Amino acid sequence: MTALREHPKIEGVGLGLRSCHYGELLAGAGDIPWLEVLVDNYAHGDGLPLRNLEWIRERYPVVFHGVGMSLGSAEPLDAGYLDAVVDLVGRIEPAWFSEHLAWTSSGGRHHHELLPLPFLDETVATLAAHIRQVQDRLGGQMLVENSATYMAFSASQMSEFEFVGRVLEAGDCLLLLDVNNVYVNARNHGFDAMEFLRALPADRVAQMHLAGHDDHGDYLIDAHGSPVVEPVWALFAEAVRLFPGVPVCVEWDRDIPPLEVLIAEMKRAGAVVAEVASAGAEGPSDAR
Repeated sequence: MTALREHPKIEGVGLGLRSCHYGELLAGAGDIPWLEVLVDNYAHGDGLPLRNLEWIRERYPVVFHGVGMSLGSAEPLDAGYLDAVVDLVGRIEPAWFSEHLAWTSSGGRHHHELLPLPFLDETVATLAAHIRQVQDRLGGQMLVENSATYMAFSASQMSEFEFVGRVLEAGDCLLLLDVNNVYVNARNHGFDAMEFLRALPADRVAQMHLAGHDDHGDYLIDAHGSPVVEPVWALFAEAVRLFPGVPVCVEWDRDIPPLEVLIAEMKRAGAVVAEVASAGAEGPSDAR
């Protein structure tokens, strides 16, 4: 039986669900079309948080997003964690579940960070096996997200976009394209962000993320605690041209502002989508 909803109504630009906004969301504030739920906040408990999520689910379509599956670990997936996610998916029925191309645990210890992976054939095989294991349990395709990274492995055998494409094919999964992470990694590692976008398989891009980052001069940190910056807005417009009709989520996880601030970011993203659509299918520009 398929746990994921077969006919989701996930369109346009949504927001990440944060507990400080429960009251306003339950009151129907802001005409928000859908919400992204961090599954780790609800998968291991019951009580009021889960009841709040059930109430939210009655009013809004939702998707699930996770940070604890550790898809890239050389060790087996945590069976208890996977069971908890699958159980919550069955209870809430999100449109889909997404996770990161990263590893987060080893030796029974959770490191509370999305740690980088070497771009190797062996890594592709490990990720694909774990992705297929999750998909078998969910009864449908999952999404995987390109992660922000702050170091690179000299042993890597391919570029990041080649790596992502190979994982998508080997795992037969879909992509959650984090536009801010593409920009952050392009700055941190010195590659062309547009080349990355153009190399992606368009038929596998199923969702996008937008978020802010911290600029430390020599490097950027994907911090999710500030508005989207202008260069990322420009890159987002190019992504929308390349991948039209893909739903977008605005993320804000640190120093969370009032809901009205997030709604303003959501509306700006929607305006970009509308502007690109009105301009017609002219293809991406040569802007960098």
